[in-house]
Amino acid sequence: MTPSRPYLIRAINEWILDNSLTPYLLVDATAPGVMVPQQHVENGKIVLNINPHAVRDLIIGNAEVTFRARFSGTGMDVVAPIGAVLAIYAQENGRGMMFTEDENEPEPPGAPEPPSGKSSRPALKVVK
Repeated sequence: MTPSRPYLIRAINEWILDNSLTPYLLVDATAPGVMVPQQHVENGKIVLNINPHAVRDLIIGNAEVTFRARFSGTGMDVVAPIGAVLAIYAQENGRGMMFTEDENEPEPPGAPEPPSGKSSRPALKVVK
C-alpha cells in the first residue's frame, strides 16, 4: 500500500488555502535529500511558507515537495522528501496535521494485524 502522507499533505494544503490561510510546512532539515537554506534552520528543523504568493512551481508529489522561493533576496530551489515533512499547518491558527517519523515505513511482510483490523502504526496527530 502506498504511504498516505503525500495525499494528506496535499489535502490539508488545499483545505488551508480554501480557508484563505497560509500553509506552513515543518521540515526535518537533517533528513537525507533535504535542500533548504541552512541559515534559516533552527534545531535541525525549518518552517517553510508554501503559500502560492510566496513560492513558485510548488509540486507536492508522492516522493517529495519541491518549489522555488526567495530567502533573504536570493532565489533557491527547495526540496523536501515526503518523509522529512513533519507537519503542515495554517500559520494564522496552527490548525493542521503533524506526522510521526515512522509513518512512511511500510509494515513488514507477514506482520500480524491487531485484533481490531487496524494498523499498529501510531495515528496522525492533529495540531490544535
